[in-house]
Amino acid sequence: MDLHHPFVKEFPAHRETIRSLKLADGKFRSAFEEYHQLDDEICRIEEDVEYASDQQIDELKFKRAKLKDALYASVQKHEAGLKL
Repeated sequence: MDLHHPFVKEFPAHRETIRSLKLADGKFRSAFEEYHQLDDEICRIEEDVEYASDQQIDELKFKRAKLKDALYASVQKHEAGLKL
C-alpha cells in the first residue's frame, strides 16, 4: 500500500505547471513544501515510526487536504491564465 501522496503524483497531467509555479511563486513553493512535510509526517505515523492520537492524525490529514485543494486551485488559475 502506498502511503505517500506526492502532489505531482496526484496530478501528473499538471507536472509542468507545478514545476513552473514552484520556481516562480514563493507562496506556492512554501505551500508545496508544507504539503510534502505533512505528507511525510502522516506517512511516518501510519508506518508506526512516530505516534499520534486519532485526533492528531485526522487534523494532519485535514490540513494536508486543505493544502492540496489550495495548491490545485493555484495550478488551475495559472493554467487558465495561460489560455487567455
